[in-house]
Amino acid sequence: MQRLTSRLRRRMSGERGATAVVFSLLLVPTLGFAALAVDIGSLYAERARLQVAADAAAIAVAQDCSRGNCGDMLATARAMVAANDGDASAAQPVLNSAPLSVTVTGRTPVQHWFAPVIGHDATGVSATATVGWGGPSQGTAVIPLTFSWCSFKAQTGGGLPSTTTVQTVFLTKSAGVASCTGPSGNVVPGGFGFLDTDPGVCDITSKLKDVLGSSTGASPPNGCEPVDFSEWVGQTVLLPLFDQAGDTGSGAWYRVYGYAAFKLTGFQFTGQFKTGTKPCGAGSNGSDRCVTGYFTRFVELSDAWNYSPDAPQLGASILRLIR
Repeated sequence: MQRLTSRLRRRMSGERGATAVVFSLLLVPTLGFAALAVDIGSLYAERARLQVAADAAAIAVAQDCSRGNCGDMLATARAMVAANDGDASAAQPVLNSAPLSVTVTGRTPVQHWFAPVIGHDATGVSATATVGWGGPSQGTAVIPLTFSWCSFKAQTGGGLPSTTTVQTVFLTKSAGVASCTGPSGNVVPGGFGFLDTDPGVCDITSKLKDVLGSSTGASPPNGCEPVDFSEWVGQTVLLPLFDQAGDTGSGAWYRVYGYAAFKLTGFQFTGQFKTGTKPCGAGSNGSDRCVTGYFTRFVELSDAWNYSPDAPQLGASILRLIR
């Protein structure tokens, strides 16, 4: 047993040098695999952060441009990229005219932990985002009301909305203003401007040139509750404007010309469907039907709306990430 133990010790002692050589040969590929696992994972994580930053920057620049003034696009892009990824920078945004869109590219260097062993100290990471915009072409209005294009034009002076002065828009069935056949232009006999809603909700989904059914009478359509209107007071909503109307009663219709943004401040319809004591003004009475507020410039970011470069430009814009 002693002879066997001694022989084993002599053999292991002779292999110690070989083990060191093998370990040294395996060290470089081992670190290479570590670089793949850690450093490449770090690159992917950084690119994900940078993509979020580029998206935010492109949306911010597009919001400015869609309101009619792009401002300092580079300063806006850099501020948003830095806010979302402190070590990153942004290149000069590229504005595209057909279709309207803006492209923002963010860049940042990523220092490696293990890759320097194989000659790679850092890698440049970039991410690009493109946001397009245009007038609303289809979507879901949260209030089933429509106004005439003529009425919108009269209140905005024939251009885009530019005031925050609260106005009263009376919903009428009779002629009052010759140019619009009534302050709201609701020329359908038996209709106050209410629309047939989507099944089971107080919303109305439509698109340009759609022919929408009229919900007749002075009351909001079936399925609508006072809270359905009250929750939107103080907020901006997109509403369809019509340029043609026809027929009477339950067969009446309105044709969608475009969509405008309306800041709703109050309303008076029937019963509990009203805000305050005299929403339609000091000289109004209980039979008046109106909404108060003003048409405004607005940028809609939700997926409830789509846009088209051919849609009428009425002050509302839909933004969409199209990268």
